[in-house]
Amino acid sequence: MSGRSPTIWQAMQAKGYTRRDFLQFCTVAATLSGIQLSGLGKVVHAFETKSRPPVVWLHFQECTCCSESFIRSSHPIVADILLDYLSLDYTETLQAAAGHQAEKSYHDTITKYPGQYILLVEGSVPMKDDGIYCMIGGRSSEEILREAAKDAAAVIAWGSCASNGCIQSAKPNPTNATPIHKIISKPVINVPGCPPIADVMTGVVAHLLVFGRAPELDSQGRPKEFYSKRVHDTCYRRPFYDAGLFVESWDDDAARQGYCLYKMGCRGPTTYNACSVTKWNGGVSYPIQSGHGCIGCSEAGFWDNGPFYQHLPAFPGFGIESTADTIGAVAGAAALGGVAAHLVLTNVRKRKLINIDTKVPASEVPQNKEGGDQ
Repeated sequence: MSGRSPTIWQAMQAKGYTRRDFLQFCTVAATLSGIQLSGLGKVVHAFETKSRPPVVWLHFQECTCCSESFIRSSHPIVADILLDYLSLDYTETLQAAAGHQAEKSYHDTITKYPGQYILLVEGSVPMKDDGIYCMIGGRSSEEILREAAKDAAAVIAWGSCASNGCIQSAKPNPTNATPIHKIISKPVINVPGCPPIADVMTGVVAHLLVFGRAPELDSQGRPKEFYSKRVHDTCYRRPFYDAGLFVESWDDDAARQGYCLYKMGCRGPTTYNACSVTKWNGGVSYPIQSGHGCIGCSEAGFWDNGPFYQHLPAFPGFGIESTADTIGAVAGAAALGGVAAHLVLTNVRKRKLINIDTKVPASEVPQNKEGGDQ
């Protein structure tokens, strides 16, 4: 493979980039991959010595929003990775070739570089009626997927369609749309979202480039770096939630003040994603910040989890309410009780701190008639 394509550093040199540019690129790649500064040397070494991996990007039942998210990222590393530093050998959406030329490129990649190419898959696979609902070149999606995945070094399922079936697998699932990991018999890196965040997609690819292996995954095959916390955990509206302050209708005063959107159907408390940290559009915003509740698009079955604008009945984590229906009735009283308790405890702590800081000798402390402290 080394004779086929240059390393990332060589590719950058050929385009006129300086060593300084290269090191900056490595730093950004390390950051997106969640690599600490102490590991930057590994990134530099990998990009200096490893050849660009060939990539096959397949599209099945989907709307191409994952590709759109990836290529429209405002971060320059995305375009660099996709168009310059990966060898994007085959993709129905972005390639210039068509027909027999495109198919030749696909077959050349999977036959000449077994165990070396990365397979990216966008979309679910219809399994009903021999897969007639999504045929490419007279072949079913399932047939193409199994063939491409057989000798792939890594398989990444882009978006919720490929990761969990998304809207195609929603009831009644007429095509028996099936996620990638339920079809092939090898590990799949699931990067769910409708679509996923471009920087998250880039971080996963960068990790593969640096380490040559998948990042640490959770029980659902998602990279822990980006899917280990709920949107709710880092949401800037979380203080309003904890205080029992909720938007009751889209045009009320609470909405204008940015109160919590949970009662408007926000799925942030049950959705694992990096939206509230990484954000979208170059870190500018994300749905909740824009005034719309999270719809839980990175969770399996989110289309079937009830109306988007109807709150969930209950979930653990909020000490002052048992269900959403009781929030309005008890949150005020409970919040007031919590505030009162908080004030008492705060005063107790402050009194202790004052006694410690002043260090009043015991002999100078006034005594009551029984000899105790006043």
